[in-house]
Amino acid sequence: MKRLIFRLLCALLIVVSTGGVMTAPVLAQVQTPELTETQMQQFNAIRQEAFANTQKGDFPTAEGNWTQLIEILPDNPVGWSNRGNSRVSQNKLIDAIADFNKAVELAPEAPDPYLNRGTALEGLGRWEEAIADYKKVLELNPNDAMAYNNLGNAKAGLGRWEDAIADYENATKLAPNFAFARANYALALYQNGQTDEAIRTLRNIIRKYPQFPDVRAALTAALWAKGQVGEAESNWAAVVGLDGRYKNIDWVKTVRRWPPMMVAALEKFLTLK
Repeated sequence: MKRLIFRLLCALLIVVSTGGVMTAPVLAQVQTPELTETQMQQFNAIRQEAFANTQKGDFPTAEGNWTQLIEILPDNPVGWSNRGNSRVSQNKLIDAIADFNKAVELAPEAPDPYLNRGTALEGLGRWEEAIADYKKVLELNPNDAMAYNNLGNAKAGLGRWEDAIADYENATKLAPNFAFARANYALALYQNGQTDEAIRTLRNIIRKYPQFPDVRAALTAALWAKGQVGEAESNWAAVVGLDGRYKNIDWVKTVRRWPPMMVAALEKFLTLK
Protein backbone atom coordinates (compact mmCIF):
# COMPACT_ATOMS: atom_id res chain seq x y z
CA MET A 1 0.00 0.00 0.00
CA LYS A 2 2.66 2.48 -1.07
CA ARG A 3 0.41 4.81 -3.06
CA LEU A 4 0.25 7.52 -0.40
CA ILE A 5 -1.34 9.93 -2.83
CA PHE A 6 -4.55 7.97 -2.98
CA ARG A 7 -4.46 5.09 -0.50
CA LEU A 8 -4.79 4.35 3.19
CA LEU A 9 -5.60 0.84 4.34
CA CYS A 10 -9.07 0.86 5.88
CA ALA A 11 -9.78 0.26 9.51
CA LEU A 12 -11.79 -2.84 10.39
CA LEU A 13 -14.69 -0.63 11.45
CA ILE A 14 -15.14 0.52 7.86
CA VAL A 15 -14.66 -2.96 6.51
CA VAL A 16 -17.30 -4.55 8.70
CA SER A 17 -19.82 -1.81 8.13
CA THR A 18 -19.65 -2.39 4.40
CA GLY A 19 -19.84 -6.14 4.42
CA GLY A 20 -16.21 -6.97 3.92
CA VAL A 21 -15.91 -4.50 1.07
CA MET A 22 -12.82 -2.34 1.16
CA THR A 23 -12.96 1.39 0.57
CA ALA A 24 -9.95 3.66 0.28
CA PRO A 25 -9.87 6.87 2.32
CA VAL A 26 -7.61 9.41 0.66
CA LEU A 27 -4.66 11.01 2.44
CA ALA A 28 -3.24 13.01 -0.42
CA GLN A 29 -0.63 15.68 -0.38
CA VAL A 30 -3.14 18.12 -1.79
CA GLN A 31 -2.05 20.73 -4.30
CA THR A 32 -3.37 24.08 -3.06
CA PRO A 33 -2.86 26.65 -5.83
CA GLU A 34 -3.41 30.34 -5.23
CA LEU A 35 -4.35 30.03 -1.55
CA THR A 36 -3.28 32.70 0.90
CA GLU A 37 -1.49 31.70 4.08
CA THR A 38 -4.71 32.22 6.03
CA GLN A 39 -6.66 30.06 3.59
CA MET A 40 -3.98 27.36 3.80
CA GLN A 41 -4.27 27.30 7.58
CA GLN A 42 -8.04 27.07 7.33
CA PHE A 43 -7.78 24.31 4.71
CA ASN A 44 -5.39 22.20 6.79
CA ALA A 45 -7.51 22.64 9.93
CA ILE A 46 -10.65 21.46 8.12
CA ARG A 47 -8.81 18.53 6.56
CA GLN A 48 -7.51 17.34 9.94
CA GLU A 49 -10.99 17.72 11.40
CA ALA A 50 -12.42 15.65 8.54
CA PHE A 51 -10.01 12.78 9.17
CA ALA A 52 -10.60 12.98 12.94
CA ASN A 53 -14.37 12.83 12.49
CA THR A 54 -14.01 9.90 10.10
CA GLN A 55 -11.86 8.03 12.61
CA LYS A 56 -14.49 8.66 15.32
CA GLY A 57 -17.25 7.38 13.05
CA ASP A 58 -18.94 10.80 12.87
CA PHE A 59 -19.59 10.53 9.15
CA PRO A 60 -22.23 13.29 8.81
CA THR A 61 -19.81 15.84 10.28
CA ALA A 62 -16.97 14.48 8.14
CA GLU A 63 -19.18 14.87 5.07
CA GLY A 64 -19.67 18.53 5.97
CA ASN A 65 -15.91 18.96 6.39
CA TRP A 66 -15.25 17.51 2.94
CA THR A 67 -17.94 19.74 1.45
CA GLN A 68 -16.10 22.76 2.86
CA LEU A 69 -12.87 21.57 1.28
CA ILE A 70 -14.57 20.97 -2.07
CA GLU A 71 -15.77 24.57 -1.97
CA ILE A 72 -12.17 25.71 -1.46
CA LEU A 73 -10.66 23.37 -4.09
CA PRO A 74 -13.42 22.16 -6.42
CA ASP A 75 -10.98 20.77 -9.00
CA ASN A 76 -9.11 18.47 -6.64
CA PRO A 77 -10.34 14.83 -6.63
CA VAL A 78 -9.34 14.21 -3.01
CA GLY A 79 -12.28 16.06 -1.48
CA TRP A 80 -14.78 14.44 -3.82
CA SER A 81 -13.51 10.90 -3.20
CA ASN A 82 -13.39 11.31 0.56
CA ARG A 83 -16.84 12.89 0.70
CA GLY A 84 -18.06 9.92 -1.32
CA ASN A 85 -16.59 7.59 1.32
CA SER A 86 -18.33 9.47 4.12
CA ARG A 87 -21.61 9.14 2.21
CA VAL A 88 -21.11 5.40 1.66
CA SER A 89 -20.69 5.05 5.41
CA GLN A 90 -24.11 6.69 5.83
CA ASN A 91 -25.66 4.51 3.10
CA LYS A 92 -26.17 7.60 0.91
CA LEU A 93 -25.06 5.57 -2.08
CA ILE A 94 -26.49 7.56 -4.99
CA ASP A 95 -24.92 10.77 -3.67
CA ALA A 96 -21.65 8.89 -3.08
CA ILE A 97 -21.57 7.64 -6.67
CA ALA A 98 -22.00 11.21 -7.90
CA ASP A 99 -18.95 12.23 -5.86
CA PHE A 100 -16.88 9.31 -7.14
CA ASN A 101 -17.92 10.13 -10.71
CA LYS A 102 -16.52 13.62 -10.21
CA ALA A 103 -13.29 12.24 -8.73
CA VAL A 104 -12.92 9.89 -11.72
CA GLU A 105 -13.51 12.79 -14.09
CA LEU A 106 -10.78 14.82 -12.36
CA ALA A 107 -8.30 11.93 -11.96
CA PRO A 108 -9.10 9.22 -14.52
CA GLU A 109 -5.79 7.42 -13.96
CA ALA A 110 -6.16 7.20 -10.17
CA PRO A 111 -7.36 3.75 -9.03
CA ASP A 112 -9.06 4.60 -5.76
CA PRO A 113 -12.10 6.54 -7.01
CA TYR A 114 -12.97 3.47 -9.12
CA LEU A 115 -12.47 1.19 -6.11
CA ASN A 116 -14.67 3.39 -3.95
CA ARG A 117 -17.37 3.77 -6.58
CA GLY A 118 -17.45 -0.01 -6.85
CA THR A 119 -18.32 -0.31 -3.16
CA ALA A 120 -21.28 2.03 -3.61
CA LEU A 121 -22.46 0.14 -6.68
CA GLU A 122 -22.27 -3.10 -4.71
CA GLY A 123 -24.44 -1.57 -2.02
CA LEU A 124 -27.09 -0.99 -4.68
CA GLY A 125 -26.76 -4.54 -6.02
CA ARG A 126 -25.32 -3.24 -9.29
CA TRP A 127 -22.85 -6.10 -9.43
CA GLU A 128 -21.75 -5.89 -13.07
CA GLU A 129 -20.99 -2.17 -12.83
CA ALA A 130 -19.01 -2.80 -9.64
CA ILE A 131 -17.07 -5.56 -11.38
CA ALA A 132 -16.23 -3.17 -14.22
CA ASP A 133 -14.84 -0.63 -11.72
CA TYR A 134 -12.73 -3.24 -9.92
CA LYS A 135 -11.37 -4.49 -13.23
CA LYS A 136 -10.42 -0.91 -14.07
CA VAL A 137 -8.51 -0.69 -10.79
CA LEU A 138 -6.63 -3.87 -11.69
CA GLU A 139 -5.91 -2.50 -15.17
CA LEU A 140 -4.29 0.51 -13.50
CA ASN A 141 -2.62 -1.52 -10.75
CA PRO A 142 -2.55 -5.32 -11.29
CA ASN A 143 -1.25 -5.89 -7.75
CA ASP A 144 -4.14 -4.24 -5.91
CA ALA A 145 -5.26 -6.72 -3.25
CA MET A 146 -8.26 -4.59 -2.25
CA ALA A 147 -9.59 -4.68 -5.79
CA TYR A 148 -9.32 -8.47 -5.93
CA ASN A 149 -11.16 -8.78 -2.60
CA ASN A 150 -13.95 -6.49 -3.74
CA LEU A 151 -14.12 -8.19 -7.13
CA GLY A 152 -14.70 -11.45 -5.27
CA ASN A 153 -17.49 -9.83 -3.28
CA ALA A 154 -19.22 -8.58 -6.41
CA LYS A 155 -18.97 -11.98 -8.10
CA ALA A 156 -20.33 -13.58 -4.94
CA GLY A 157 -23.30 -11.23 -5.26
CA LEU A 158 -23.96 -12.86 -8.63
CA GLY A 159 -23.56 -16.35 -7.17
CA ARG A 160 -20.28 -16.95 -9.01
CA TRP A 161 -18.64 -18.64 -6.04
CA GLU A 162 -15.74 -20.37 -7.77
CA ASP A 163 -14.75 -17.11 -9.45
CA ALA A 164 -15.05 -15.33 -6.10
CA ILE A 165 -12.78 -17.94 -4.46
CA ALA A 166 -10.13 -17.31 -7.11
CA ASP A 167 -10.29 -13.54 -6.55
CA TYR A 168 -10.04 -13.85 -2.76
CA GLU A 169 -7.09 -16.18 -3.23
CA ASN A 170 -5.37 -13.61 -5.44
CA ALA A 171 -5.96 -10.95 -2.78
CA THR A 172 -4.34 -13.06 -0.08
CA LYS A 173 -1.39 -13.96 -2.30
CA LEU A 174 -0.73 -10.27 -2.92
CA ALA A 175 -1.30 -9.31 0.73
CA PRO A 176 -0.77 -12.35 3.02
CA ASN A 177 -1.85 -10.37 6.10
CA PHE A 178 -5.10 -9.21 4.49
CA ALA A 179 -7.26 -11.01 7.06
CA PHE A 180 -10.65 -9.99 5.68
CA ALA A 181 -9.84 -11.34 2.24
CA ARG A 182 -8.87 -14.64 3.83
CA ALA A 183 -12.11 -14.63 5.83
CA ASN A 184 -14.11 -13.99 2.67
CA TYR A 185 -12.21 -16.84 1.02
CA ALA A 186 -13.24 -19.21 3.82
CA LEU A 187 -16.88 -18.12 3.62
CA ALA A 188 -16.93 -18.69 -0.14
CA LEU A 189 -15.38 -22.13 0.30
CA TYR A 190 -18.18 -23.03 2.71
CA GLN A 191 -20.81 -21.82 0.27
CA ASN A 192 -19.14 -23.88 -2.45
CA GLY A 193 -19.46 -27.07 -0.40
CA GLN A 194 -15.77 -27.22 0.62
CA THR A 195 -16.67 -27.43 4.30
CA ASP A 196 -13.52 -29.01 5.72
CA GLU A 197 -11.21 -26.60 3.89
CA ALA A 198 -13.36 -23.68 5.02
CA ILE A 199 -13.16 -24.77 8.67
CA ARG A 200 -9.40 -25.36 8.40
CA THR A 201 -8.96 -21.86 6.96
CA LEU A 202 -11.11 -20.26 9.66
CA ARG A 203 -9.10 -21.99 12.39
CA ASN A 204 -5.83 -20.81 10.84
CA ILE A 205 -7.07 -17.23 10.76
CA ILE A 206 -8.06 -17.38 14.43
CA ARG A 207 -4.62 -18.65 15.39
CA LYS A 208 -3.16 -15.46 13.96
CA TYR A 209 -6.05 -13.10 14.80
CA PRO A 210 -7.79 -14.48 17.91
CA GLN A 211 -9.87 -11.32 18.37
CA PHE A 212 -11.48 -11.48 14.90
CA PRO A 213 -15.24 -11.77 15.63
CA ASP A 214 -16.33 -12.37 12.03
CA VAL A 215 -14.18 -15.48 11.77
CA ARG A 216 -15.11 -16.79 15.20
CA ALA A 217 -18.81 -16.36 14.37
CA ALA A 218 -18.38 -18.21 11.07
CA LEU A 219 -16.44 -20.99 12.79
CA THR A 220 -19.19 -21.24 15.39
CA ALA A 221 -21.81 -21.76 12.68
CA ALA A 222 -19.75 -24.25 10.68
CA LEU A 223 -18.79 -26.33 13.71
CA TRP A 224 -22.35 -26.38 15.07
CA ALA A 225 -23.59 -27.63 11.70
CA LYS A 226 -21.03 -30.48 11.94
CA GLY A 227 -22.14 -31.39 15.44
CA GLN A 228 -19.01 -30.11 17.17
CA VAL A 229 -21.03 -28.39 19.86
CA GLY A 230 -18.38 -27.72 22.49
CA GLU A 231 -15.92 -25.96 20.19
CA ALA A 232 -18.78 -24.05 18.55
CA GLU A 233 -20.01 -22.71 21.90
CA SER A 234 -16.47 -21.81 22.96
CA ASN A 235 -16.02 -19.69 19.84
CA TRP A 236 -19.45 -18.09 20.30
CA ALA A 237 -18.55 -16.99 23.83
CA ALA A 238 -15.66 -15.06 22.31
CA VAL A 239 -17.91 -13.54 19.62
CA VAL A 240 -20.40 -12.20 22.17
CA GLY A 241 -17.60 -10.47 24.03
CA LEU A 242 -16.20 -8.93 20.85
CA ASP A 243 -19.16 -7.90 18.67
CA GLY A 244 -22.82 -8.38 19.55
CA ARG A 245 -24.01 -7.69 16.00
CA TYR A 246 -23.60 -11.35 15.08
CA LYS A 247 -26.67 -12.12 17.22
CA ASN A 248 -28.69 -10.23 14.60
CA ILE A 249 -29.13 -12.55 11.63
CA ASP A 250 -30.53 -9.74 9.46
CA TRP A 251 -27.35 -7.73 9.99
CA VAL A 252 -25.22 -10.76 9.08
CA LYS A 253 -27.30 -11.34 5.95
CA THR A 254 -27.79 -7.80 4.62
CA VAL A 255 -24.93 -5.70 6.02
CA ARG A 256 -22.04 -8.12 6.50
CA ARG A 257 -23.41 -10.12 3.55
CA TRP A 258 -22.34 -13.62 4.46
CA PRO A 259 -23.08 -16.32 1.86
CA PRO A 260 -26.51 -18.00 2.22
CA MET A 261 -25.23 -21.35 3.55
CA MET A 262 -23.20 -19.75 6.33
CA VAL A 263 -26.14 -17.48 7.21
CA ALA A 264 -28.37 -20.55 7.44
CA ALA A 265 -25.85 -22.35 9.65
CA LEU A 266 -25.58 -19.39 12.04
CA GLU A 267 -29.35 -18.97 12.10
CA LYS A 268 -29.72 -22.63 13.05
CA PHE A 269 -27.18 -22.19 15.85
CA LEU A 270 -28.94 -19.09 17.19
CA THR A 271 -32.37 -20.72 16.99
CA LEU A 272 -31.40 -24.00 18.64
CA LYS A 273 -29.23 -22.33 21.23
